[in-house]
Amino acid sequence: MQKLLIKIGHYIQEAIDFTYPLFRKFMPLQLYRYGVCGCTNVVFDWVLYFFTYNFILKYRLIDVGPIAISPHIASLIIIFPATTISGFLLQKYVTFTASELRGRVQLIRYYMIILINLLINYAGLKLLVDGMNLYPTPSKMIITIATIICSYVGQNKFTFKMSAHPAEETEKTNNT
Repeated sequence: MQKLLIKIGHYIQEAIDFTYPLFRKFMPLQLYRYGVCGCTNVVFDWVLYFFTYNFILKYRLIDVGPIAISPHIASLIIIFPATTISGFLLQKYVTFTASELRGRVQLIRYYMIILINLLINYAGLKLLVDGMNLYPTPSKMIITIATIICSYVGQNKFTFKMSAHPAEETEKTNNT
């Protein structure tokens, strides 16, 4: 299975890298790959959210025993697994392929970052939809901007962190 994911990731990389020369002046390749993969996953998230909210839940409260979940929060809960898995696979096999961390460690770290983003999403939806009476789908889009920034920093510096090579470590200690 992993060989198949690596192969698919390589094909996606080639497709993304084909358009990279247009953006080479503005950003490094890894950031460009992150942006394309992230935008693709964000659009996937928005489409799933829209269809879940409008056509599956049909604006109805979800009654779960002693509590009722609003349709905009229920939609977030329903789509969370699909967009989390697709996002992890894109980042692992397309964007941050040079990371030497084990896949299990990456997955645990990825979920930590995603849980932070889930809290941002929840709080943001509660504020914008329940507090300010904005429509759920545009509110979700606004909140996405905050989570993109949080995600990139977290994924780059923590989840898919590159391990330092011994020569680099020696150079760092000699310079201090």
